[in-house]
Amino acid sequence: MFSKVRSEKRGAGIGKLVLFGICFLFFVMSSYAQCAMCRAALAGEDNKVKAQAVNDGIVYLMIIPYVLVAGIGYYIYRMRKKKNN
Repeated sequence: MFSKVRSEKRGAGIGKLVLFGICFLFFVMSSYAQCAMCRAALAGEDNKVKAQAVNDGIVYLMIIPYVLVAGIGYYIYRMRKKKNN
């Protein structure tokens, strides 16, 4: 009886996770922010390629902490899951 309830909860959790993942894929935001000094140095029509490279670098540097936190969170989730079984 308890295993049926537990599997139903697990199925609902997986369904929510899949729904969140689908929604996450459809909402894409573009970020073109940079610091004031970078913006002043790259202002002008002749520096478009360099400005795009700086923007890509900022996005790259912004993604790394989120990936690390997600990895640590997944590791903790797996540890707790093993402990509860």
